[in-house]
Amino acid sequence: VQLVESGGGLVQPGGSLRLSCRTSGFPFNLYDIFWYRKAPEKEREFVGLIDRAGGVTMFADPLKGRFTISRDNADATVYLQMNSLKPEDTAVYYCGRWNRILKDYDYRGQGTQVTVSS
Repeated sequence: VQLVESGGGLVQPGGSLRLSCRTSGFPFNLYDIFWYRKAPEKEREFVGLIDRAGGVTMFADPLKGRFTISRDNADATVYLQMNSLKPEDTAVYYCGRWNRILKDYDYRGQGTQVTVSS
């Protein structure tokens, strides 16, 4: 099982980024995938989840309307589109394979750094 994030970088406030989570090694269309982020000296924050049917749940109210998640089952890839970025969005972003029994991930990627700064 592998999940590999990409697309992070430095962006100015108000800008956009699209993160990708390319997966392999498991039947992608049978699993929910979620994103979370971790900023220095802060707790892990759940960003959102896309279920196997394509339904999206955004966990954090401040992200609703700015972030969205989509998936491409043909490419076994999940995307996190982030718009109107703010400095407080700066963090390492991770994607993980959601385990419905654990109610947490069982595999995750190595993360991609997003820095929002002028």
